[in-house]
Amino acid sequence: MSLFGLGSRNQKTFRPKKSAPSGNKGAQLQRHINATLGSGNLREAVRLPPGEDISEWLAVNTVDFFNQVNILYGTLTEFCTPTNCPTMSAGPKYEYRWADGVQIKKPIEVSAPKYVEYLMNWIELQLDDESIFPQKLGTPFPPNFREVVKTIFKRLFRVYAHIYHSHFQKILSLKEEAHLNTCFKHFTLFTWEFRLIETAELAPLHDLIESIILSC
Repeated sequence: MSLFGLGSRNQKTFRPKKSAPSGNKGAQLQRHINATLGSGNLREAVRLPPGEDISEWLAVNTVDFFNQVNILYGTLTEFCTPTNCPTMSAGPKYEYRWADGVQIKKPIEVSAPKYVEYLMNWIELQLDDESIFPQKLGTPFPPNFREVVKTIFKRLFRVYAHIYHSHFQKILSLKEEAHLNTCFKHFTLFTWEFRLIETAELAPLHDLIESIILSC
C-alpha cells in the first residue's frame, strides 16, 4: 500500500503479495482504500463506503491486511527463528497452537516461524478458494463468509501480538516502530468497526488497543 511503503532495505516480503479480488468492483474498492488512507484519516478509511456491499468490503480489506502482515513479518524473518522463538507466544501468559481443522485437526505446539508459515499458507488457501472469496463480479459470497474472515483476522492478530511482545526492540532498532504502529492502528480500527475479533482474543495487546480506540 502506498501509505505504508517501507524503505528499500525492507522490501522483502514473507511471500508474494496477493492481489485484491478481480473485477471492476474489487479494483474500485481498492482505489477507495488507497484514497482514504492517503487522507491520513484511518477511522474514515475503515468505514464501509456508502452503497457498497459489506462482504465485498471485507474481502478486499482481508487481502490488504494479509499483505501488510506479510511485509511486516518479512522484515523479521532473520530474527524470528525456531531458536529465538520456539513457541508462538505473546508474552508469558499467551501461547498459540496451530490447527487448521483439515490437515492438522488437533492443535500442535510449533515455533513462531512455523506457526506463521502454517498461517500464511492457510490464509492463501482461503483467498484462492473462489467458493469463499469469489473472483467474478456478481458471484455470491458463502453463508459462512464472515466467520472465515473473523478466523483470518483473529489469527493475523496473533502475528501482531507476537511481534509486539517478542520483537519490538528489534523493530525499534530498525526504526520501523512508526510503520508497525500505523499498520496495527489501521488493523485495530478495521476489526473494531466490524467486530471481527472477540475481546478475549485481544487481551495480549489490550492496553495498546484501548489507547488506539480512545484516541480516534
